[in-house]
Amino acid sequence: MLLDPRYTWVRQLAAFAVLLAVWEAAGRANMLNPMYAPNPSRVGAALVELFADGRIWPHLNATFTAALGGLALGIAVGILLGVVAAIVRFIAELLEPVMTVLNAIPRVILAPLFVIWLGIGLASKVALSFILVAVLIFFTVFTGIRQVDRRLVERVITLGGDRWSLVRHVYLPSVAAWVLGNLKIAVGFAFTGACVGEFVAATHGLGYLLSFAQSTYNAALMFALILLILVVVLLIFGVAGRLEKYLLRWN
Repeated sequence: MLLDPRYTWVRQLAAFAVLLAVWEAAGRANMLNPMYAPNPSRVGAALVELFADGRIWPHLNATFTAALGGLALGIAVGILLGVVAAIVRFIAELLEPVMTVLNAIPRVILAPLFVIWLGIGLASKVALSFILVAVLIFFTVFTGIRQVDRRLVERVITLGGDRWSLVRHVYLPSVAAWVLGNLKIAVGFAFTGACVGEFVAATHGLGYLLSFAQSTYNAALMFALILLILVVVLLIFGVAGRLEKYLLRWN
């Protein structure tokens, strides 16, 4: 049982519980500075307080709206541009250098620029999430279509298929697995964009609360928010994984 793969999650939970116990004991023995590493019990109390007084909900709503809005727009635009660029050479010559530059730089540095352009409201956070996701999905689709078997494309053309037939019956089914395989990464990018945008300038959101916790040296609140973001993203990863298995059950 100790090495049974079916009980991997039990061993992981046990190791995590031991880590928390050691951390709590070290904190109670004054071996850790609470300003930098508060006890897990204090982190839990801060998390409970966030939900008990209800002040977390507007911030969760702001972050979810920005992240999911940017995710949806990024996936839609990334797929559209990737398909068009892969099919039309002239469009590829225009888009590929731009996307390569955007992919080469750490795109979160655009956050202050989006704040200047779009203000401290929701739009700048959606824009940052969008740009992070769109570049990822563009290269996923663009590369996926470029690697489609040319013999299959030639057969469809021989049978009288036009470009729309190729897109519908060859390209999109081929890149579906690529897009869904990168969906978890896209979700992470979307929440990264939302939280970083809120951290830079905002009045609501988990990133805003992180910035507030940093400015007030409230390490317990910061750990609680990091834990909350981690749990939320892992839950969405789980949903994305199930969606991927369901949509690719034919593969």
